[in-house]
Amino acid sequence: MDRDLLTHLPVIVAVARRGGFALAAAELGMSPSAVSHAVRLVEERIGQPLFARTTRSVSLTEAGKALVETAAPALQDIAERMDRLRGIKGRPSGLLRINASNIAIPLVVTPVVAAMAERYPDVTVEVFAEQGLVDIVGEGFDAGIRLGEMIAQDMIIVRLTPPFKAVVVASPAYIGKHGRPREVADLANHNCIGYRLVRSGGLYRWDLHEDGKDIVVETRGTAVVTDSLAAIDLALAGVGLAYVFEPLVHADLAAGRLARILPKTAIEEPGLFLYFPRRASMAPKLRAFIDTAQEIGRASMRTPGRVA
Repeated sequence: MDRDLLTHLPVIVAVARRGGFALAAAELGMSPSAVSHAVRLVEERIGQPLFARTTRSVSLTEAGKALVETAAPALQDIAERMDRLRGIKGRPSGLLRINASNIAIPLVVTPVVAAMAERYPDVTVEVFAEQGLVDIVGEGFDAGIRLGEMIAQDMIIVRLTPPFKAVVVASPAYIGKHGRPREVADLANHNCIGYRLVRSGGLYRWDLHEDGKDIVVETRGTAVVTDSLAAIDLALAGVGLAYVFEPLVHADLAAGRLARILPKTAIEEPGLFLYFPRRASMAPKLRAFIDTAQEIGRASMRTPGRVA
């Protein structure tokens, strides 16, 4: 058995997953030169290149793809088994990598990570926030958090929040200056804060409910954002109307800093869910995250109007 080869396999997998030497080095806590040396050593042992390198990109060769497809699941399995062994001693430990939608950060991730810091100090939670779905297995994540309808069907899912509404809101200052829309058609005459979909590049069309059916509405305005919290800040500043999930603005609505617009047109979303591959369900660090999230979720449901 080539022990040098085995010790460098995690580096090969990290370079493949991150798509570059510098990003892999940052993830592994190594220098780029050390990563490059490890890749070169494995390539010399195997006798063929694993990566095709250009000044702008790094991609797997056929041999590299074959190696990663074999090594990545094996390394993941080893890591999970080690976590289970450590968990037998009493406390979950290790690195838990979560890929979450932007809205999940304030609604779920922040309170759960805060609680876990007290309960499970040996677990480090690394959170990667983005809009669209990713292959959490291929990208090396333990679990993902998304709206219910966005989850791949071959995953185990755990509900983290109850359903909630998507609402249109505006500040009293904006309403006082520009008036309040009375029907969906009036939105065309208002400054609507747009939401850019990062992966597709398109503008999100607002999903509303009118005359007993769901409709989509194209809006226009002077501001476009890629994050719901930015849209809320702009709405609070009186810039325009924002389309956001109600739990994010509950406090602002209750305090009168924002007001609901066309409340009868609001649609209901299924809520946020944690999802993960079946083999990961027994990892103590993931079990700890699930238990903590569900406990916080139950407590929040006993507090009217809040979702955690």
